[in-house]
Amino acid sequence: MQHVVIVIHLMLVLGLIGLVLLQRSEGGGLGIGGGGGFMTNRGTTNALTRATAIIAGCFFITSLVLSILAGVDRKPTSILGGGSQTAPAAPGTVPPLNSGSGGILDTLRQSTNPPDAPAAPSGPQVPRSQ
Repeated sequence: MQHVVIVIHLMLVLGLIGLVLLQRSEGGGLGIGGGGGFMTNRGTTNALTRATAIIAGCFFITSLVLSILAGVDRKPTSILGGGSQTAPAAPGTVPPLNSGSGGILDTLRQSTNPPDAPAAPSGPQVPRSQ
């Protein structure tokens, strides 16, 4: 389903780019355009403007459908749910450092420095030939 919507979305993108490039400048942009051109009568301009609005609306709808399809299988998770849940401390008391209270910083510290990891080198190492 998602692949079909992506293909339709890409076709709408190409059509929208083409329609915008076909439209005649009203003299605002870079000061170029105006005069004669590929499409000069007012009826064609109205048709191009109307077609651009329709394709832009379809582009908006396919964008919404793609964002909904991307989030269907996603389950909500908490960014703070790493440790065990503990009761909040009484006001005015501060837990000691490295108490292992299961906070997010302790979890990050444990994941970056596992206990059985070798120690980091103290300085730059000289390459050794074999």
